[in-house]
Amino acid sequence: MITGQKGNRMLSERKAELVKQIKRAHTIGISGHTNPDGDCIGSCLGLYTYLKEMYPEKQIDLYLEPIPDKFSFLKYAEDICQEKTLDGAYDLYFSLDCSEPDRLDRFRSFFEEAEYQICIDHHFTNTGFGDLRFIFPEASSTCEVLCDLLDMDRVSMDCARDLYMGIVHDTGVFKHTNTTRKTMETAGILLEKGIHSEEIIDRTFFRKTYVQNQILGRALMQSILLLDGKVIFSVISKKDIEFYGIESADLDGIIDQLRVTEGVECALLLHEKEEGVYKVSMRANDLVDVSEIAGMFGGGGHIKAAGCTVHGESRDIVMNITHMVEQQLIKIKEEAQESVYDKRNS
Repeated sequence: MITGQKGNRMLSERKAELVKQIKRAHTIGISGHTNPDGDCIGSCLGLYTYLKEMYPEKQIDLYLEPIPDKFSFLKYAEDICQEKTLDGAYDLYFSLDCSEPDRLDRFRSFFEEAEYQICIDHHFTNTGFGDLRFIFPEASSTCEVLCDLLDMDRVSMDCARDLYMGIVHDTGVFKHTNTTRKTMETAGILLEKGIHSEEIIDRTFFRKTYVQNQILGRALMQSILLLDGKVIFSVISKKDIEFYGIESADLDGIIDQLRVTEGVECALLLHEKEEGVYKVSMRANDLVDVSEIAGMFGGGGHIKAAGCTVHGESRDIVMNITHMVEQQLIKIKEEAQESVYDKRNS
């Protein structure tokens, strides 16, 4: 977050503008990125719930691609739309957890044609878009950013449940390196609203169907180590997806299980969306910056968690990414050696 007296004053002024624009608007739209994850769903539903409860007289619409069934217990999940419900442009439109306008996908036009646009995000790759921007890369999640923008005294238990869930997902249940003291303090405030953390974590993060466990087992059984065990990958073909009758959301958790393999620096999971087109998920442990690699393929994300869509043969894709991982590791090793040399000769 912005720090210092001047920074705090600037943030206060922007928060005042946020409230002003909300009060001015009669129609408000909200969207998040394509293939919405826990933080995207949590932030969008959290803001939707907050606005709906605070301003019942306004028309507030939430647009997301279909979300996994495991999130359906969240209040107002059934209100999520895929087709526009308003004739004309919205007075105000929010983009949440979205690093660039393209990631709004088919809802991008809703955002761009709105009279006033607000972008709230935590991705460091976000260079800023919209009329008013709250982009804080040091925050664990967009849900954490929202907690600094909303009046927490007026956040209901339903809204708190959404926001807590988003923080849980983007921090890997508070174990990723993006978890800070601020993150834990924010989570504590949300817990005081009366939510049940064990229900949220189990239902949306750990619980799996029998078929999801089957595909997890298959992916692990077929995984392969490369680069002297520093890279692990697995491929889920379109044929596998059709055989098990699953969707891409059913693959959640596989990449994280691959990542915790001993000795691994980078984990890759490829799932075939159509012939010759793969969605690539990447996770890193200590040294590798997967956001840099994803960016080379037009994707993005975080240093330790990123993704992209790549055309080609799975073997070629894996080998290209593995080469990039190797180059990063070589560079890191050389820099470490230079540092030791400089210290010895200083």
